[in-house]
Amino acid sequence: MAQSKRSGGGKPAKGGGKSARGGAKGSGRDELPGGRSQRQLRVGEELRHILSDVLRNGHFRDPDLVDLVVTVTEVRVSPDLKAATAFVMPLGGSDAPKIIAGLNRATSYIRMEAVKQIDLRVAPQFSFKLDHSFDEAARVTRLLQQPAVKADLDKPSDEE
Repeated sequence: MAQSKRSGGGKPAKGGGKSARGGAKGSGRDELPGGRSQRQLRVGEELRHILSDVLRNGHFRDPDLVDLVVTVTEVRVSPDLKAATAFVMPLGGSDAPKIIAGLNRATSYIRMEAVKQIDLRVAPQFSFKLDHSFDEAARVTRLLQQPAVKADLDKPSDEE
């Protein structure tokens, strides 16, 4: 059995053909079904906690953000961790467009405060969007409560 000549004195490459992140090169094994990596999810969750803290304790000069009460429902981070989109829901949903605009105006202050609490090589640029997931969940619930849909769901299946 002939062996191919390897560079480096016949020793296998460090890591055994794996990328620096630990997965096989180009396999995308570190990505989850949603298309985001475990690292993106972990950093996003940490940023969600930090942003909640910053927004709760922030001393904003913007009149739209005075006495701000919002819930940060999710933070999606780009693969290079340089951009983060925070999905927020104002308490009661009142003046949501005004609050989102105010948060997007205050991103430099929010970023400066967040950097104090997270250890990343590059602090992400934040953008804020209104979270519509609760509205969508309520819409689906209303659809499922309709009499025609309920009757269809209650029918016994022929496949059983």
